[in-house]
Amino acid sequence: MCVYRHVVIAWISRPVCQRQRTDLKVLAHIREHFVLSNSTYGRPRITMELTEAGLDVGECRVGRLMKLNGIRRMRTSRHTVTTDSRHSRGVAANVLDGDFLAHAPNREWAGDVSYIWTTEG
Repeated sequence: MCVYRHVVIAWISRPVCQRQRTDLKVLAHIREHFVLSNSTYGRPRITMELTEAGLDVGECRVGRLMKLNGIRRMRTSRHTVTTDSRHSRGVAANVLDGDFLAHAPNREWAGDVSYIWTTEG
């Protein structure tokens, strides 16, 4: 019984070392692709890049290695909302009510002044 236990332990520890070696190789590739992406690629994109480079890895393995080594993508905001819909000021009346057909010259004018900078920002 004791001999059997040592055989099992020796058999389990050998693949773990092999796995650690391949993890280190994959981690080196992860770091390289992460730096090339300006720290913006996460687990799915890194996995896609590694499979295109010829490595046979899955998202779980890449995610585990990235998490253990503190590799996290920097989130960038794509759109900043600048409209404040909850203000206390009054709203201008809709005089045209969608009728943009002018019956005479200089009667109905419409425009957009949202591009003009004010002191409020």
